[in-house]
Amino acid sequence: MTVSLLLAFAVAFAVTAVAGIIIVPYLRKIKAGQMIKEIGPTWHMTKQGTPTMGGVIFIIGIVVAIIAVGFPQMLEGELTHIYVLAFALIFGAIGFFDDWQKLKKKQNTGLSSGQKFILQLAAAVVFVLLMRLTGQLTPNLYIPFFDISWKLPEVVYFIFAAFVIVGCVNAVNITDGIDGLATGVSIPVALCYVAVAAVWGYRVHGIFAAALAGALFAFLIFNYHPAKVFMGDTGSLFLGGAVCAMAFSMDMPLILIPLGIVYIIETMSDIIQVTYFKLTHGKRIFKMAPIHHHFEMCGWNEYKVFWVFSLFSLIFAVISFLGVYGRFSA
Repeated sequence: MTVSLLLAFAVAFAVTAVAGIIIVPYLRKIKAGQMIKEIGPTWHMTKQGTPTMGGVIFIIGIVVAIIAVGFPQMLEGELTHIYVLAFALIFGAIGFFDDWQKLKKKQNTGLSSGQKFILQLAAAVVFVLLMRLTGQLTPNLYIPFFDISWKLPEVVYFIFAAFVIVGCVNAVNITDGIDGLATGVSIPVALCYVAVAAVWGYRVHGIFAAALAGALFAFLIFNYHPAKVFMGDTGSLFLGGAVCAMAFSMDMPLILIPLGIVYIIETMSDIIQVTYFKLTHGKRIFKMAPIHHHFEMCGWNEYKVFWVFSLFSLIFAVISFLGVYGRFSA
């Protein structure tokens, strides 16, 4: 199993690196430049025109790695990694269409929030039902750290699962606010999944997680500050879909709370800011939301935000691994 994990990582890294060398100049050539929101930090306006939709770069690496390394498992009838990939690709397709609409309109608004919510909710429901019908998912809600499960009525579980997925996917999207941030924060998440899969003997889950980690490491070559390309909604929604799908396919969705702590903090900072602003008729808690912009306004440069947030994600990835380590120890 260790060999397949290393191979998936290496193939995804290599293919993503090569794809980036080819695709980044192409995106620049077709003028697929990011439109920067005027309400953001003023110094971000210098990024106007940086190619977006770069998520296709690491998506290609992941797809190639999973097909190449996970093909023997597919022949044996193990298809969970394909289900997870398909789910993430659906979210990536929603993001791609959103990015395309932004480029077409030449502004930083694509699909409406309502349109995205309906599409994402539909994809989440289909995935949860598929996982349940194939026996990959149970309505028994596993509680990390306590090593117990809480049986829920199936309807309640499905509603819970669908909204958790949509919320988590959009949380990853919100985190993608400065160069490399969503990428750096998500690498420890992927590595945690690799470690859990290795301990539990989940071959195909491990292959997907290793491919995800390898592709993200390679994408940092192009996405680290100063970014040569942004992942766009294409990448952030795919990434969010992958993070959620892995948690549910391993039947441990609550692990998303500690493992996705940075995504949660980013989202909550936005919700708190907007709610407080409306209730107080213009007052703010943070200098700017999401919270990574608050720290920028406090004087942190993008390098510091990237490394502090990524390190924080790594610490909680280790904690998350310890929280589920003993699940099958008996």
